Amino acid sequence: MIPVNEPVLGPREMECVTDALRSGWISSAGSYIDAFERNWAAYCGRRHGVAVSNGTTALQVAARALGLGPGDEVIMPTFTIVSCALAVVETGAVPVLVDSEPRTWGMDVAKLEALVTPRTKAIMVVHIYGHPVDMDPVLALAERHGLAVIEDAAEVHGAEYLSGRGGPNPVWRRCGGFGDVSTFSFYANKIVTTGEGGMVLTDDDAVAARLRSLRNLCFRPDRRFLHDELGYNYRLTNLQAAIGVAQIERIGETIAAKRRIAALYDERLGNLPGLQLPAAEEWVRHVYWMYGLVLDESLGIDAADMMARLKARGVEARPFFLGMHEQPVFHARGLFRDDRHPVAERIARQGFYLPSGAGLTEDQIDTVAEAVRESLR
Repeated sequence: MIPVNEPVLGPREMECVTDALRSGWISSAGSYIDAFERNWAAYCGRRHGVAVSNGTTALQVAARALGLGPGDEVIMPTFTIVSCALAVVETGAVPVLVDSEPRTWGMDVAKLEALVTPRTKAIMVVHIYGHPVDMDPVLALAERHGLAVIEDAAEVHGAEYLSGRGGPNPVWRRCGGFGDVSTFSFYANKIVTTGEGGMVLTDDDAVAARLRSLRNLCFRPDRRFLHDELGYNYRLTNLQAAIGVAQIERIGETIAAKRRIAALYDERLGNLPGLQLPAAEEWVRHVYWMYGLVLDESLGIDAADMMARLKARGVEARPFFLGMHEQPVFHARGLFRDDRHPVAERIARQGFYLPSGAGLTEDQIDTVAEAVRESLR
């Protein structure tokens, strides 16, 4: 079976982890934690990095640090992982959902303005599968209405966006460098991995201090084990951070491998009818975290059918996200019952992604492409 993803780990990761072990710093303090936070923040053009246990907890502390609470509304895409809505709901705020853009599968920024109300407190941007959201309109909208921006960059490590392209001096900016806070996951299938792990980035000193307190049980700075509020135990270990330090050092070659894989898939699948391949707008530098396909409904098969056919041919595939408005857990809370988001519904039903790990060989890509061709017959 060709897996959807396998992490690429090498001698440098082993060297850093061994060094961390020998130092005795194996828990949530140590030089690798500091280096990982500092190096990732610098890579993304941010002042502060606060490492946490995973991408979900990154979103949770980010929402708390921005002061979201009951009565607030947060505009966010329906097409995303449940962690995004969880972080909002946990604060007592209410997610307000927006549909996907059919070409890139990211949130449809043209529909955001109509969703703003006096209760809107923030916009949560979620970049999807390696393609950035169009950030300039989001940031302009947020500025007009005094809204915070949470940028979930878990799936776009190293991706870039051409900002200010309507003006005289457009500039390429790396994802994770936008908004009040940006969040990352370093799960095993991410471009930079620590196995499990996450981080929140910000340029705001006070927000960074708040994030550090929230991830560490909100100990009072003047007296440990004294608490004025409840926080979380969301710390990352020095061992995990050691892996992350090594991964950052070679992120360039990992992204190059992802782009090479995408180009090979494009060559082999581009002439097949009824398949929507990943788009790459001219204003992005796509990193192809996952190589997704959407089946045209005229083919008469959906993603579940296609994935079963691929599995029978030795190829693992994974379904696209199911929109938040279709989740029973939120319906039980009285949320989204009357929501309809047709683009997200279609791509959730018809979309899936192929093996996309950075270590994928050309022979494996040939095998996957042939399995796709055979499965469409």
